[in-house]
Amino acid sequence: QLPLVESGGGLVQPGGSLRLSCTASELALDYYHIGWFRQAPGKEREGVSCITNSGGSTNYADSVKGRFTISRDNAKNTVYLQMNSLKPEDTAVYYCAAVAPRTYYYCSGNGGFRKGEYDFWGQGTQVTVSS
Repeated sequence: QLPLVESGGGLVQPGGSLRLSCTASELALDYYHIGWFRQAPGKEREGVSCITNSGGSTNYADSVKGRFTISRDNAKNTVYLQMNSLKPEDTAVYYCAAVAPRTYYYCSGNGGFRKGEYDFWGQGTQVTVSS
């Protein structure tokens, strides 16, 4: 069983909204920086957003900036990805991932989107945007 569990995916019409959740039963997520990634059929897994363990820094891919919002509730051991104004090109399996704090990790600029630097992953949740 993977350490992280995503939920909240589904089928939504263009322009609609979804909120994804990422939780863990055996990891204290408040220790970890969290990233959201997505993978569409036939494409590479790409970084969408990240948030530091304190919530003090967030970052977004240009393709979702202004539409998606990442947040965390450490008391609930949960990280969220609020997705608004969804487009068909947002259709993908969405994954959350966790990385323990380390010197070279940063969630700003072009940082936080390298999947190889994350330690733990979930199984993914399908998001389909279609009319």
